[in-house]
Amino acid sequence: MSTLIDSHSPITLALLALTSIYIIYHLTLTLITAHRRRIIIQKHNCKPPPSYPHTDPIFGLDIFFSNARLARDGFFMETVFSRYKLFGPSIYTFTQLFLGSRIINTASPENIKAILATQFKEFELPPRRKRAFRPTFGHGIFTTDGREWEDSRALLRPNFARSQVGDLETFEGHVGRLVERIKGEGERGGVVDLQRLFFMLTMDSATEFLFGKSSDVLGVGKDGEGEEERERGVKFQTAFTYVTERMGVESRVGKLATLFPDKRMDESIKFVHEYIGGYIRKTIELRKAGVGGEKDEEKGGQGKKRYVFLEELAKQDIGEKKIQDELLNILLAGRDTTAGLLSYLFYVLARRKDVFAKLKAEVDALGGERPSFEQLKSMKYLQYTLNEILRLHPIVPANSRVCVTDTTLPVGGGPDGKSPIFVKKGTQINYQVYVMHRRKDLYGEDADEFRPERWETLRPSWQYLPFNGGPRICIGQQFALTEAAFTTVRLLQAFKGVEARDDAPFTDFLTLTAAVRGGVKVVMIPA
Repeated sequence: MSTLIDSHSPITLALLALTSIYIIYHLTLTLITAHRRRIIIQKHNCKPPPSYPHTDPIFGLDIFFSNARLARDGFFMETVFSRYKLFGPSIYTFTQLFLGSRIINTASPENIKAILATQFKEFELPPRRKRAFRPTFGHGIFTTDGREWEDSRALLRPNFARSQVGDLETFEGHVGRLVERIKGEGERGGVVDLQRLFFMLTMDSATEFLFGKSSDVLGVGKDGEGEEERERGVKFQTAFTYVTERMGVESRVGKLATLFPDKRMDESIKFVHEYIGGYIRKTIELRKAGVGGEKDEEKGGQGKKRYVFLEELAKQDIGEKKIQDELLNILLAGRDTTAGLLSYLFYVLARRKDVFAKLKAEVDALGGERPSFEQLKSMKYLQYTLNEILRLHPIVPANSRVCVTDTTLPVGGGPDGKSPIFVKKGTQINYQVYVMHRRKDLYGEDADEFRPERWETLRPSWQYLPFNGGPRICIGQQFALTEAAFTTVRLLQAFKGVEARDDAPFTDFLTLTAAVRGGVKVVMIPA
């Protein structure tokens, strides 16, 4: 042994010693971690959840390629639901492989409550989502965790006070232009794609609420006035839509979506930032000059200064980049949530004359008058109908978190799926609200049926999550519901009927949110 040591240089011996220490350290760490995990498993009586029967049991490429095809062609969420059915009627948590990594799927209210609320600090946004979002949306409320997220929420929450949400003056002008646009397109060709117009409507209303100036993509009756600005608004809408579509793909499949350069994506992100940056710089310059903003002279319906989100953010001690990030985060929710909800609603109304008749009768009771915030909330059948739309067609049908520490979830283990399960640090958990909202053990044997009347007695808790739950519950949910309810009422006052003009099989179009694949092709019958 002495001869062997003497035959090596001091550097070689030092490297051998360091290597040995490194191996021993990691071996010891592995043994300690394994021991600690065994204690957690025994303490909570954890049992393993069932595993999806992959045809590729190493990388799970069977599901990966299937998901890629479904994301392109449709029927993604329907297929996800069918995978749960493989395990029987009582199993709503299982594991699968994603490019070699083991992930957990769950549609259990108990597990989702733990992830979003009771064990909130043990879970964060997946790194894949952050990588997909941040080139466009930066560090905002939908892309951050911990203290950074807390600061964003505290900054934004006051801007969704009841006085702002209930101010319907801004909505009225945009919905009036929507009605004009529907009538104009109907006269020219009869068939109207309401979904396309709803996304235009919500872009216009969201940009006016956020920036104080509408993108005006509906652009009704301008006769050349402001046409250049409207064209920029249309370009912004197109760029924003493309960016969110590409981000949706990347957030689902990861880096494989960005293997090849995408010039259009780069140009779209650049224009989105340029468009919003112009409003931010102008507002900050006016603020520094002691001017309250170009909307100071514009008053609301009760003689109040019109609320502008950007102007309120500009009063805070934050930089232009932070303002831009938060504006884009709120714009994403403000446009897509309401447009998706309205699209699903009118898709259903065009096919369910009984629901349309009940809703129309409730609207007619207003006598053609514009509804107030209080009246909208008191229209029970309207509220039941919106609830039922969001149950069967949640705008964010699936979401995910990553566990940041070894922990457990309440159910999902064992043959009956009722035992706790152990969750290793770094594990991704996908929770599918779409599946949970269609569970017959939670909503009855008619869970697949669209029946607003169920909400007369239904008082759900964690089994109904159209706007997420826990500390990260959507701060703009009342804004979205109010805009959707108001738009619905005004459309049913302007039109006495809606008829479907598309018999394609129904499925979702998934980006960062969900909408109707192929649009909502209808004929609107004027009142």
